Amino acid sequence: MARYGKEHKQATRQRIIETAGRRFKQDGIDGSGISTLMADAGLTNGAFYTHFESKDDLVAAAVADQLRVQYANVIEQAAPGIAGLEQIVRWYLSPQHRDSPDDGCPSAALLDEIGRCADETKQAYTDGVLAVIDGIAARLAPADPRSVHKKTLSVYAMMVGTLQLSRALADRRLSDELLEEGIRNALTLLSAQESR
Repeated sequence: MARYGKEHKQATRQRIIETAGRRFKQDGIDGSGISTLMADAGLTNGAFYTHFESKDDLVAAAVADQLRVQYANVIEQAAPGIAGLEQIVRWYLSPQHRDSPDDGCPSAALLDEIGRCADETKQAYTDGVLAVIDGIAARLAPADPRSVHKKTLSVYAMMVGTLQLSRALADRRLSDELLEEGIRNALTLLSAQESR
């Protein structure tokens, strides 16, 4: 019987993490059992413990991975300065992002569940969110990103809440209006001079 190399094991682990991340955002962490997660990855349940100690271990890895992907695909790809801030805000509060939770931000899809997760997951989430916040703050105040850290975190929280509410509304027009208002509010707050 042939043994798989380290690269194959790492690729398989990453496939499980990525498919779990999408499934968690689609069905929730509590609504996603190990058998479903492994089936999504094209593997048997028995293979799970080769890669993870527990479901909590997988959740922490998936949350960290989802935030890394968001950072790489959205924050790093945005233009520098104010133009980049606008790109980030418009992507985040777009109808496409609202309508594709399994491909979007884990914050808007999983925040309530992450709050009930093990400390390992909360730490992975905190680290990932702080990286996103730092990326946004670097565009807002390139010379001193730390000076706008709290402001950026507050705007991010507003954006997450706006996206969550827009997903919950049955009235599509109202949901679209909420997203537009969220964009205006976020950009206004980000561009406003800090009063000291």
